[in-house]
Formats: sequence, C-alpha cells, structure tokens
Amino acid sequence: MVTATGSTGNATLDKINNSRNSLANNEQTFLKLLTTQLKNQDPLSPTDTTQMTSQITQMTGVEQQLVTNDLLTALVGMSTGGGISEGVNLMGKQVTAETDKSVLKNGEASWSYTQSRAATGVKVEVIDKFGKTIATVLPDDMSGGDHTFKWDGKSTPEGVKQPDGGEYTIKVTATDGNDTAITTTAKGRIDGIVTKVTNESGVNMVWIGDTKVPLDSVIGVTNAAADPPKDDTDTTTT
Repeated sequence: MVTATGSTGNATLDKINNSRNSLANNEQTFLKLLTTQLKNQDPLSPTDTTQMTSQITQMTGVEQQLVTNDLLTALVGMSTGGGISEGVNLMGKQVTAETDKSVLKNGEASWSYTQSRAATGVKVEVIDKFGKTIATVLPDDMSGGDHTFKWDGKSTPEGVKQPDGGEYTIKVTATDGNDTAITTTAKGRIDGIVTKVTNESGVNMVWIGDTKVPLDSVIGVTNAAADPPKDDTDTTTT
C-alpha cells in the first residue's frame, strides 16, 4: 500500500482504500452467491457463464484501476506543496526535527516525555541503534505530565563516555504503587544541516547529517551559519 504525503494525497489515499475495501466485500458476496447458484443449478439447464465471466472481468478491471490510482497518489505526494520540492528547499539549511531519536552532540542528548499520571517508580533506558541499552537512569521527578530528560553521554554503570554522532532512543517505564504500568510517550530532537532529500515508498525524507527523518517531522528552519571570512592578510615575515 502506498503512503501519500500532504492533505491532498492523504484524502485521495483514503478514497482509494475505501474503494478497495468496498470492492473486496462485493467480491466476497459475489463469490458466495456464485457458489450457491452453482450448487443448486438445474443439471438439465446449466447456468449461462457469459454473465459470470463479464462480472469477473469487470472486477479485475477495477482492481487494476485501483493499483494505477495508488501510483498516481504517490506522484501527487511527490509533486504537491508537501512533496519532495519542499524538501529540496531545505537543502543546506539548519533544521530541527522532532522524532523518536536524538543524536549525541557535544556530549549531550535530550528528549521530552509525557507521563499520563504520577508514578511511584520511573526508569529511563537509553538505547543505541543496535537495540542495546547503554544507560539506565532513575529520575527523581515522578509526577505526571511533561518532562525533559538529558543524558550526559555516559554508559552505566561503567561511566564510559560515548562518541558524538551516535543515534539513540529512550524507553520510559513508569509504574504505580500496584505495579501497574503507566502510559508514557517520548520524543527526541535532532538539529543539523540538511544534506540530502529522498522519497522512500511515497514518504519524503530529509537527511540531517547521516540521520534521515520524515519531512513533516521538521519543526524549525534557519539559515545555516556562514563560514567566517578568511584572513587574506599576508603574515609572511622575512
């Protein structure tokens, strides 16, 4: 199934999916009726297959049209205001994206997480891109609501400093006095310059350094800082 970007693409995709579901239901009903009819037909006057063949052909044609519509929807997602051209306009610019990942930069990474209610125990695990838990932290603040978690880039319990540039996610586990799990959601932020734009299965992605994120996850854009001017003064001494 193709995923479209932008409100126009999403609306079109909803119509296609609704049509496909309706077609599937009608096809199943048709097959049930056909099977019943064949079971109960008069052997001396068998059912005329001409109309049955025509109906099957029509359904096949509709299925092919829906596949064509999927491809057109993907093209709409690439060419509309929310398409790849918008991503190209971000090339070379400093952006901030909100995603589940955070990149360790200058020895620090941060996330925000929301806790649906107060807890008696909260555990935050920092997980690398290979799924390995690098650090485990027990926050002091266990109240409900929004929280900010900052990681100093050190593994636990060894205290080894991790190199800058690594991608990490967090897993927040909160429980109440009855050891019942409390719902939590976590988000990270990535800052950097857009180096590439790609379209993957109808989803437009921007690359911030070596990390790719969906275009619609970008929440801030600024012009990249200009390089300092070079000093052309001749400092050669004789």
